[in-house]
Amino acid sequence: MVIQWFGQSCIKVQTKPGPNGEVTVLFDPFDPAKLGLKLPKLSADIVAVTHDHHDHNYLAGVSGEYFLIDGPGEYEVKQTFVYGIPGFHDNTQGADRGRVTMYLLESEGMSLAHLSDLGQTELTQEQLEHLEGVDILLLPVGGVYTINAKQAAAIVSQIDPRIIIPIHYRLPGLKENLDSVDKFIQEIGLKSTPEEKFKIAKKDLPQDETKLVLLKA
Repeated sequence: MVIQWFGQSCIKVQTKPGPNGEVTVLFDPFDPAKLGLKLPKLSADIVAVTHDHHDHNYLAGVSGEYFLIDGPGEYEVKQTFVYGIPGFHDNTQGADRGRVTMYLLESEGMSLAHLSDLGQTELTQEQLEHLEGVDILLLPVGGVYTINAKQAAAIVSQIDPRIIIPIHYRLPGLKENLDSVDKFIQEIGLKSTPEEKFKIAKKDLPQDETKLVLLKA
């Protein structure tokens, strides 16, 4: 499995779930003109949109034919399993910013969770039934529109993943004034060297520790 980050919540996952070849899953493509970040040319087999905001739903930036997932439910595409889990963009059950869909991807014997623009400071027991103990956790840490560094660290403690990948934080050129990732790094107490892509196989998953992975956008 290969994971890339393009900024905000836009994540590309390339995986080989079976003998029929590679499957590309793309989460939350953003509108580069409105966001201030560059978006490369993208194509995918599956596009998963977590909610209907311009920095998460820019389908015009994705070429080719793909299977679109844009809400809760269970999906199977090319031996790749995706579960949409209802969540909230705020800590007021959606009253301020509405709902989001968190996604759980299962492939190659591993699980990956993308928490969207999560605003809840605590996950419900029903949400944890899907998310607790996932192998790879991608979660927002920049605050303002989502959970902040301290709240994200608390969510990590609830889920107890093997690998943490922070997303949705301040980057050069970003028009939204989010917190930097440094606050989360300090809060979580782990170190990592940023890398362009993160490659992982089931046999390489950490067993007795949690690993922090920083991706370059």
